[in-house]
Amino acid sequence: MDSKLLDILACPVCKGPLTWHPDAQQLVCRAERLAYPVRDGIPVMLEEEARKLNSDDPLLAE
Repeated sequence: MDSKLLDILACPVCKGPLTWHPDAQQLVCRAERLAYPVRDGIPVMLEEEARKLNSDDPLLAE
């Protein structure tokens, strides 16, 4: 994920920062516990496409 793109992307729900997880190919919003998919290098920033994370999900660690 391009660092410049990551700097300008924000969670569409809370406008908070996102964390890139390359192994999972997902952008994670810790505040909302949502994981947005990245398909073919393109972030899918739609709330309907996001996966809700459990509080113990490893993607929320760090």
